[in-house]
Amino acid sequence: MRFSADTARPVAWKNGGGVTRELALHENGGKMIWRLSLADIAQSGPFSPFPGLSRIHTVVAGAGHRLTGDGVSLAAQPMQPLAFDGGLALDCQLRDGPCRAFNVIYDPRATRAQASVLRGGNWVGESGPQALFVAAGSLVLDGIGGFACGEGLVLDSAARGRVSADGAVILVGFFPVRD
Repeated sequence: MRFSADTARPVAWKNGGGVTRELALHENGGKMIWRLSLADIAQSGPFSPFPGLSRIHTVVAGAGHRLTGDGVSLAAQPMQPLAFDGGLALDCQLRDGPCRAFNVIYDPRATRAQASVLRGGNWVGESGPQALFVAAGSLVLDGIGGFACGEGLVLDSAARGRVSADGAVILVGFFPVRD
């Protein structure tokens, strides 16, 4: 399934501090397993909590921010995936103006998620559910086609391709939860 931030409808946050675009959603039996979104963080303020869920937050544009509250202090740095408990009540302090962040919100009882950033060069993926989001440059996948900045796809099988020399692609792997 291909997706694009350009065609995803922006939705304002309840607190008015930004907007988000839902890029992809996986549900099972009407329950969310995971969601991919792109958020524009326009101002400092409360961060939306997601009780019972986990979160991976990657700043893709801007200088980043600091999340504080519930006894924690987390630094959201550009292109460094930050995993944390989505239920935490956190306040966001922007570093140097607005930023944009790619988010993975998932139910840790149903799946595990792990994110990394692919830089320019060839890439060979493993089999299994995964998502790719082009944060900079471009990505060409063999037999599938090209993706520009702000585009991506969800795969259930292995793929291979090339990230442009100036590129940065966020790779999210989804793994079964073992009892």
